[in-house]
Amino acid sequence: STTYAGVGEAMAEQFLLGLSVVLQPHVLMYAFFGVLLGQVIGVLPGVGAITAISLLLPVTFYLDPTSSVILLAGIYYGSQYGGAIASILLNLPGTPSSVVTCLEGYPLAQSGRAGFALLVTAISSFIGSMFGVLIVVLAAIPMAALALKFGAPEYTMLVALGLVAASLISSGSPIRAFSMALVGIALGMVGSDANTGQYRFVATDALADGISLVSLAMGLFGVSEIIRNASNVETRKIDIKLSYKDLLPTRAELRSMVSPVGRGASIGAFFGALPGTGAAIAAFMAYALERRISRTPKEFGKGHLPGLCAPESANNAAAQTSFIPTLTLGIPGDAVMALIIGALILNGIIPGPRLIVDEPQLFWGVIASFFVGNIILLIINIPLIGLWVRLLSIPYHRLYPAIVLLICVGVYSHRSSVTDVVLTLVFGLLGYVMKWFRFEPAPVLLGFVLGPMLEENFRRTMLLYSGDFTVFVTRPISATLVFCGVALLVFTFVSAIVSRRKTLKSLKGHSGPFSV
Repeated sequence: STTYAGVGEAMAEQFLLGLSVVLQPHVLMYAFFGVLLGQVIGVLPGVGAITAISLLLPVTFYLDPTSSVILLAGIYYGSQYGGAIASILLNLPGTPSSVVTCLEGYPLAQSGRAGFALLVTAISSFIGSMFGVLIVVLAAIPMAALALKFGAPEYTMLVALGLVAASLISSGSPIRAFSMALVGIALGMVGSDANTGQYRFVATDALADGISLVSLAMGLFGVSEIIRNASNVETRKIDIKLSYKDLLPTRAELRSMVSPVGRGASIGAFFGALPGTGAAIAAFMAYALERRISRTPKEFGKGHLPGLCAPESANNAAAQTSFIPTLTLGIPGDAVMALIIGALILNGIIPGPRLIVDEPQLFWGVIASFFVGNIILLIINIPLIGLWVRLLSIPYHRLYPAIVLLICVGVYSHRSSVTDVVLTLVFGLLGYVMKWFRFEPAPVLLGFVLGPMLEENFRRTMLLYSGDFTVFVTRPISATLVFCGVALLVFTFVSAIVSRRKTLKSLKGHSGPFSV
């Protein structure tokens, strides 16, 4: 116990050192500017944190390393907050991780509870972020050691588990949802093969780099919603009363949030700490878990509170813990983390296991900035809820041109490709047709994200272990993931059979009194 007390005191001292760094006026200014810019970037559909960080990367030449990383990190996790705003109000995911937010947040906005939904996401995001910060402080080194044990077989099974969970995201048939995940995998294979360089499913050279995630997300969720509303002759009538009494959740709603937020934060902290996963996968997994364990799964897709707060908690926790492999191992979890590593290298700092020892002020200053920055975001978000909700008072037909323009600018700025803009419109039509035939678009996006990861790690496993499939069940972590995937499939089929039997029994019981 003395040893644990000593470790705790050392952690507290290091965190206080970080606070002393971030609370310096000029560093605090960069933290404030970063989170504010990140929120605005997150609201703009399709632009994303990676665009803002890449544009601001030259600015880091003129800043010290600590201020540079705090600024860029603020943009990253600030965009997680902002991404939920466009998702809830307009069904436009500002970031890939906020795609899941559309599923429950937008129906709440349509029912006149947009302000309530924004407040719930702000609270859930803040709690998830604080949990992620706590995990980074207490478990950076142990979690980095665990991440080192994940090889190609473990990542293959982790991705496969995510694809199985994709069948649980949709509110409709699991088979339909899984088929949509397979469509996403097929779309993810378009482009150049990573190993051989051969073109796959490429009709034009413009697709040599593959389909853009931004283009796919904006089309399936943004453009399709615009088409659906444009084809609806009824005018949009939404109550925009901004009474703070109406914004606050009831005691029952608060109680229903506690467990989902806790589960979401735990899932996000775990997936964020694994290199190559990130906030988007964490949000999908959190939503899938909530729908699987819910006693009222039919409520999902209609503005169900646990389905809103769990993914928001997860993606913000993951945004914090994603810095664990980045700072402690020098392994970027995604493109944003790669840019932040680039900013460190440009400033002469090499991220890795020695960073905590060699640059304690930078390491703990960045971690302390997460704590301060999320408090700033919460303070900024709550007063602005009224402003965001008033967007709904604008007639929808007047919003069409602005929304389409934002989507086109966001998609084009991602890769400077006209083809991506055209594909966005094509995916918009596809998304509209899918919704017409009751196929959910969310599993398509998850399959698109996870498909290339599955292929890459599976091929690497087969090369390393000479095509031996038993490696997936002989390595402890991989075998555990296989067991979880099989258990999830069995549980899904058994629950479907039980549900079908209950439905048939109720139908027989209903027809009994009228039988002759």
